[in-house]
Amino acid sequence: MSEAGELARLEADGLVRTSPKGARTTARWQAAMARAAARLGANNAPWQDLRLPIACALVEIYDVLGDLELAALVEVMLPIEERELDAR
Repeated sequence: MSEAGELARLEADGLVRTSPKGARTTARWQAAMARAAARLGANNAPWQDLRLPIACALVEIYDVLGDLELAALVEVMLPIEERELDAR
């Protein structure tokens, strides 16, 4: 699947929405990320890379993903999530 295909899948599944300023995360995605971060924190996971909570959130939502599919979705979500976290 292409990056556009993965983005379309994420949008169809209610995780992102497109706007004139680019893709934005939805409340569903934000809640999954919060749960992932809480689980990682509760387990004292030494993570510094945003890819880990993104991967955890995707696994929670999709349940079964192949390695390549998960990696592709993480790479599409990473810049979207980084933009959302940028305070500017």
